[in-house]
Amino acid sequence: MTLVSDAPAREPVEHEGPLRRFYPAAIAIVVLAGAAFFSWTRSDMWLDEALSVNIARLPLGDLPDALERDGAPPLYYVLLHVWTGLFGSGDVAARSLSALFAAGAVVATWFAARRPAGTRGAWIAVVVMAANPFTIRYATEARMYMLEILLVACGILAVLRAIERPTVGRLAVVTLIATLLVYTQYWAFYLVGVVGLVFLIVKQWRVFAAMAVGVVLFAPWVPIFLSQRAHTGTPWGDPVLPGLPIGETFLEFGGGEEQEGWLLLLILVPLMLLGVFGRAVDSRRVELDIHGAPEARWTALVGGATLVVGVTLSYLAGQAFEPRYSAIVFPFFVLLVARGVTTFVDARVQVAVLVLVVALGWLGGARNVTEQRTQAGAVGAVLVAEAQPGDVVVYCPDQLGPAVERVGPAGLLQLTYPDLAGPELVDWVDYQERLDAADPDAFVDEVFARAGDHRIWYVTGPGYPNHHGVCEAITDRFSASRERVERVIPEEKFFEKPGLIEFRLPPT
Repeated sequence: MTLVSDAPAREPVEHEGPLRRFYPAAIAIVVLAGAAFFSWTRSDMWLDEALSVNIARLPLGDLPDALERDGAPPLYYVLLHVWTGLFGSGDVAARSLSALFAAGAVVATWFAARRPAGTRGAWIAVVVMAANPFTIRYATEARMYMLEILLVACGILAVLRAIERPTVGRLAVVTLIATLLVYTQYWAFYLVGVVGLVFLIVKQWRVFAAMAVGVVLFAPWVPIFLSQRAHTGTPWGDPVLPGLPIGETFLEFGGGEEQEGWLLLLILVPLMLLGVFGRAVDSRRVELDIHGAPEARWTALVGGATLVVGVTLSYLAGQAFEPRYSAIVFPFFVLLVARGVTTFVDARVQVAVLVLVVALGWLGGARNVTEQRTQAGAVGAVLVAEAQPGDVVVYCPDQLGPAVERVGPAGLLQLTYPDLAGPELVDWVDYQERLDAADPDAFVDEVFARAGDHRIWYVTGPGYPNHHGVCEAITDRFSASRERVERVIPEEKFFEKPGLIEFRLPPT
């Protein structure tokens, strides 16, 4: 049975002629533009980002307890803790760690693609990775997904090298990357499981053992992991049958539900299929092999099986799905798309295809850079301008707290429903059960007692099914006793759309 690394490197069938001299400059432009896209977005941090930074700012000894309540593994938060300790926790500083991971992922992609696709295919993979809206999005988010993409790209290279020559050093690198992956994002277990099964089938015992050791090194975190599985999960969403998440994954790889995202999807998916099944015949013909091209067969099998296993087991476990979870298979997708481009041996066709991929990717990237992900900035601006000492800021749902608190004024009493806790963190432990057991009337009475004659600033928003109309009921209770003034109206154009209502005592 032939593995990826056994296949000969592929080079173009025909020469490029005068186009050759333009390639280095064009690639440099794409990479530099990618670096610019990776470096900045005008958006304020939304819930997940603000929550990540708040957790990372805790003392290292407090991280296990905080993450047990959050539901995530620790590696990214430890790295972000060190990073923000050095460079600060502002938006640009915190997000720059992900930008660094993105740059590393582009480099690792070149090395991972060079073996099965040749030097030309490696540079094409760099272009696809650097210009893709999915890369750009998570290079500008303070979340673990870009670290995950970097580790997977490095892991592909490490596994290929270990298969070629399973020395102790190369196997140790496989162990290290497997360990780092499972400490970064729990979907990594699906990838490690699929790859491990493949190695058992093809009798690559030493590489399998190296990966198994990586999983064993996860043992110290197992008690917290089991607690998370039992008590956190994804209470903010419902499980979905696997077909829809697979479609959402490819749409997200194209840039989402915007027009340019759909157009890029219509280019990337056929290229991926050509990458799996295509073989160049001449400058006008591409032959399809339903068994898959030898140099792409295992990339497609591992990436595809990981995605199918991930969405299926998540559904069976009652977990909700978000397309960002599929970051674990994104490097495989990039490699297959790049190989699909190489099946066009006419250099002019390759260039035309890449121009479309880059242009549509940049459109999606520009949208990510210029658009706001959250309305928290508008809420924070009102609070900074008008809230006075003694005023109380109330959040329902509590999921709006981290983003608004980050851009709001310091020194105010801020309370979240139902626990009357601060807004910096969200406690996901038994989330729905705690909401169902809460008493909204007692909560409102306590807020009135703490506010006294001062104003109540109520941060609330639509789209949070966990609360079953409770936040609206709290609004009505506040309105029954105080004058209500709508200050910020939630707008549908935002992904996260907190509104702000001011409640003041009626004039006497």
